[in-house]
Amino acid sequence: MIRTIVLFVIVFGLVVISHELGHFLIGRKNGIRVVEFAVGMGPTLFSFTKGGTKYSLKLLPIGGACMFDGEDGVDQERGKASVPDGMEAETGGPRGIAFTEAGVWARMAAVFAGPFFNFILAFVVAVILSAFSGADLPVVGDVDGVDITVEEAGGTLITAAKDAGLQKGDVIKKIGREPIHFFREVSLISALNQGEEMVITYERNGKTSVTRLTPQYDENSGRYYMGITNGGVYMKCNPLQVFQYGFYEVEYWVKITYKSLLMLVRGQVTKDDVAGPVGIAQFVGESYDQAEENYGTPYAILTMLEIVVLLSVNLGIMNLLPLPALDGGRLVFMLVEVIRGKPVPPEKEGMVHFAGLVVLMALMVFIMYNDIMKLVR
Repeated sequence: MIRTIVLFVIVFGLVVISHELGHFLIGRKNGIRVVEFAVGMGPTLFSFTKGGTKYSLKLLPIGGACMFDGEDGVDQERGKASVPDGMEAETGGPRGIAFTEAGVWARMAAVFAGPFFNFILAFVVAVILSAFSGADLPVVGDVDGVDITVEEAGGTLITAAKDAGLQKGDVIKKIGREPIHFFREVSLISALNQGEEMVITYERNGKTSVTRLTPQYDENSGRYYMGITNGGVYMKCNPLQVFQYGFYEVEYWVKITYKSLLMLVRGQVTKDDVAGPVGIAQFVGESYDQAEENYGTPYAILTMLEIVVLLSVNLGIMNLLPLPALDGGRLVFMLVEVIRGKPVPPEKEGMVHFAGLVVLMALMVFIMYNDIMKLVR
């Protein structure tokens, strides 16, 4: 339990700090006052003030904040900073201008920088992963037998890949219009397929060909299969390929996040498929223990790095959604300001974001409760 908590704090903390650091660095670069830079939520455990900014560590390691002066649009009065009591006396006041006094493009840059830094972190970690783990190239494995998973479920003969003309050693380049770089992308598309025909672009002996594959349904397992087993070929990346496949790794998790959101909107996932901080902590701990038990500590560390990429991409994308209280919601108001030539009244924008924050907090409480209920089942 202690190790799970420590791993969660390290992994999730790294993702949150990178996000808030993006806001902080670009905000300060554009001369915007930062009232507080906080890691965590809830009561303050430790804090200090430097350059007019309060740096604090909170009790609950489930979030963070980079609070720009006047960002909420409620407490700010032009020329007057919404600074915590005593700060001006101790430090001479925060440096820079209030958020509402900065130009619209400076504010947009400061807000967008949080999610953008998440993608930077994801890419850096993905490059490290590519250097140590290499890449699983999308090479077709066996197509002549029964799919192993299906065989265990009842022995249905799956010949879809063979019927489509695919052979062992073929390299899959595209499925539909989607470029394929890893074999796990093939596995993901296969798992999500609902019987739709696939247009497969593949390479054999240096020649590119196209075929059509219709996955077959298995009654016992309740899903469709392409009929490819033992696919994927490991490739060790050279110094240039680590950057190339590091980018592909981030792209892969972007695809997963995007497809997961689509499934959520379409009602194809249940509340048990969504996880909050408690669920993420459990996932981190179980992933580390399983990887360490089966492959050793070095592999377990690489697994943690992969989770950092996953969470960082997720946080970046989720924060860019055009919803109140999220970075994407704030960017929408700034785009409106650009279009109409003047800002939305701060008090009205503040009310919208406050309402969004209340909804998000309620959703977080529900997800956390659901995570706890899954633990005690």
